[in-house]
This record gives sequence, C-alpha cells and structure tokens, in this order.
Amino acid sequence: MIQLPLGGKKLFVLDTNVILHDGECFLNFDEHDVVIPMVVLEELDKFKKGNQNRNLQARRFLRKVDAYSDDVLNEDGVSLGEQSGRLWIVLTDQLNQKLGRAFLQDCPDHRILNTALLLQQKHPDRKVILITKDTNLRLKARGLKIIAQDYTTDKVDDVTQLYRGTQILETAPQAIDDFYANGGTIDVEQMSLADNIELHANEFFVFRNGSRSTLATYNAGVHSFCRVEKPNAYGIQPKNVEQTFALQALLDDSIKLVTLAGKAGTGKTLLALAAALERNNSYQQVLMGRPIVPLSNRDLGYLPGDIDAKMDPYMQPLYDNLKVIQNQFATTDPRQIGIRSMLENEKLVLTPLSYIRGRSLQNVYFIVDEAQNLTPHEMKTIITRAGEGTKIVLTGDIHQIDHPYLDTESNGLSFLISRMKGQDIYAHVMLEKGERSALADLASQVL
Repeated sequence: MIQLPLGGKKLFVLDTNVILHDGECFLNFDEHDVVIPMVVLEELDKFKKGNQNRNLQARRFLRKVDAYSDDVLNEDGVSLGEQSGRLWIVLTDQLNQKLGRAFLQDCPDHRILNTALLLQQKHPDRKVILITKDTNLRLKARGLKIIAQDYTTDKVDDVTQLYRGTQILETAPQAIDDFYANGGTIDVEQMSLADNIELHANEFFVFRNGSRSTLATYNAGVHSFCRVEKPNAYGIQPKNVEQTFALQALLDDSIKLVTLAGKAGTGKTLLALAAALERNNSYQQVLMGRPIVPLSNRDLGYLPGDIDAKMDPYMQPLYDNLKVIQNQFATTDPRQIGIRSMLENEKLVLTPLSYIRGRSLQNVYFIVDEAQNLTPHEMKTIITRAGEGTKIVLTGDIHQIDHPYLDTESNGLSFLISRMKGQDIYAHVMLEKGERSALADLASQVL
C-alpha cells in the first residue's frame, strides 16, 4: 500500500455508491485528503455504459479524475486545488487479520473495509473516515471501529423544519374585511404582522379571526397579499384548504415550478393532472412521468413484453388518476372526448423519466410523480430540461422512499424544496389531510 504523508488532515475513503450518486463527490471534502480503493474503480467499470443516472455519474467521475491526474497517479497523489486536499487511488495487497476473521466472503464491500482498516493502522495520526450511502456497510464499519458516515453534501439539515408553503396567522377583523373591500388585494403593511413572520414568494396563508377567515397568497413583486378563491379544474374541486392552495399554484401559469408533498391519498397527482387538463390549451403537450424504481430490486428486463409492456406496471398509478377524472363525465361529454383525443394525438403522454435526459421541453406542462425517488442530481437534470413556456410540477411523499440509497433528508424532492424556497417562479404546498377514503386515511395514520 502507498505510504501517505503525515498530517492532521482527515482521510476520506469513498464507497462506489457515493460516486454513483455524485460523480464530483471527491471535490467536496475541503482541505482533507480522499482515497479511492482500487476495487471501487473495478466496480465503476461495470457502470461506464448506459443511460441511467448512475452511468452518467460513473463516466463523470472517471473523466474528472483523469483530468486531474494527467499521465500518472504517483505516491504523492494528485492535488485537487490550492485550498483542497489530495487524491489517492490505493491498491491493498494484504488482508487485515481482523477482517479475515470477521468475514468469510470476499466481496467489494469487504475490500473497501480492508482498505480503511489498513489506512487506519498505517496512519494512526490521521482520522480515517469511510463515506458510504450503504447503511449496512456503515454498521459493519462501526463494528470494526472504523468511523463511517453518509455523504451529506446534498442532504437537508433538518427535514422537520422543511418549508411547508403555508402559514396560519391570526389577524384583526378589519383586515379580513379589507380583503373584500379592496378587490381581494391588501398591502402587507396593512396586515400588521409580527416582526418574526417570514414571507416567501407565492406562499399561502390562512388569515383568521375567531370563526372568520380568508385565504391568500403572497405576491412578492408588489409586496401584497391576494385573496385566493376556491378554483375548479376539469371537474375536480378541492376538498380542503391545502388542496385549494395546491390547485391555485397549479393553475397559475406565472408559477413555473410547483412541488406538492404529502402522504398517499392527499390528492397530489390527481390535482396536478386535473390542472394540466384544464390548462392544456396553453401548452403544446402534457407530459406525465415517474422514476422507475424496479420492484424487489429486479431490473425491468425480467418483465415480459416490449418496452411499453414493461413500463405499464410503473405507469398504472398515473392511468388510475386519469380514470378518476374521465369517469366524472359521460362518454359523449366533450371533456371525456377531449381526453381521448389528447391521448390519441399524443398531446397527453405518459413516459418514464429515463427518456428525458437530452431533451428540451418547450411549452410543456410536465408532471413528475413519485419525485422523492429522484436524487438531487436527477432532479437538477429534469428541471434543466425546461424550455420557454414550460411548467414543471413535482409530487411525492418524502417519507415513502423506495430508492435504496435515499432517505427523507437526501432525496431530490426534499433538496429541491429547501433550495427553491422564496423564488419568484416557485410555489410549494405540503398536503396533510387524506381525501382518498376514510379507510386510506386511517391506515396512513395508524399503520
């Protein structure tokens, strides 16, 4: 093994899954040094080809390291910048005895652990930290007295403090009267809000006094509140205040990015689809997609049929919501006919997100369902596809993660909500009240 220099800098050992999550992760450790076990490069070789995000990140990492390393990665490693540490690629040629006794199986994870253990022994003056998104590997490492941490660069600090997009405020009776007397608009100064009240663009408010209340949204451009009326979208009416706020944001073409977060049954996808149908004349196309997280960790290839048949199980929830809207109308109703026509003419298209990369979406109403299963980088990739006139809506439940290496703090939806808060073209609503059925609502609370 290469003898690394002495010093107080930490040594971060990176697991493969961290690189597949963020191909430039090795640049995010400030002045500290980074070690890549050779077995990680061996694993990355399997991911060089393909169109999924992990394939993109693998190629991104290899190109970056190649650019930094020139022709040779010698015993001095390679500098990552003036204020940064150095990078080593390390080949371990011996097996730590403790590891050999603990694990009988030879696998990449155990080789990574072996690298961390040997570094720890050879460099007792330096703190060796294993960075991995694999919870089980972190537990194994800690059992071997290796410090192990998750990759937290793109994680939300405290999900309990995540922006909700709505506030309930007590106000004077006169303020509620003023909303109706002034045509539904009132200056912020007239509301006499407490000094600690923080306002964000397109945030929604319930102003109440006793049994009286009014709904409003904050217009940052003119520093005023505008009254929110109960909207209707393609026969779908909101059943509670949260849904009213959500539908208001979904129907507002000036708001180009909307996120709806909430548990199952709160109406996120249904409202988004109804709003898209209501506003379809303003857009060239309505797209609906969702990330493909294979069932039981099995790839799509095991499913029978062509690509469309393979996608059907994943797209079915979107079709279910479309059916709810369609079933409101008779077969001869123009709105029912309109939906069928949109499907036939591909003005309403359901598509897996795998096909989005590289596209430029012009004048499209784009709904992304189950967005909590996207990584922050995948989220960025999708949103940067938006061309002129495009509106993007993302729905999901940050507490229901199907991705093996994401959680409530690290998923793309939480990350987006935390970063976009306060932007003029962004709105967010956290939905809490289930409206699917009494049974579904009870199950989500009790089970």
